[in-house]
Amino acid sequence: MTAHPFRQSLLLKGVTHGAAPIPLATRIGNMIFSSGVMGKDPATDKVAPELDAQVRFAFQHMKHLVELGGGTLANIAHVTVFVTDDGPRKLINDEWIRLFPDENDRPARHMLVYELQHGMQLQLEFIAVLGEIED
Repeated sequence: MTAHPFRQSLLLKGVTHGAAPIPLATRIGNMIFSSGVMGKDPATDKVAPELDAQVRFAFQHMKHLVELGGGTLANIAHVTVFVTDDGPRKLINDEWIRLFPDENDRPARHMLVYELQHGMQLQLEFIAVLGEIED
């Protein structure tokens, strides 16, 4: 079976969905859609035990995935953050501001409390739009 000519699976070395046959993100046309981007340590392919490391790794993976698809953080239009409780909001906001320092140039974001598996305390999903926006 050949790959769809307009679709590209985006994979990160050392970060997988385990045995599930799911890419971390897919580029189709000028858009990138992520699967669940978790805070796995790429050196071990395991979810980091500490919450701050999960936050850091998840946002790092999001950045690398959009770059693999040919974009930058500026191309990210929307991020959904799934958390097991509302506790990590400050850690998430701190990393958010580090990646998107200009309050007038940030993606939309929504945070949901959700039951996550395998020790995950947060997971990201994002949508990015590549190319120039015409006025």
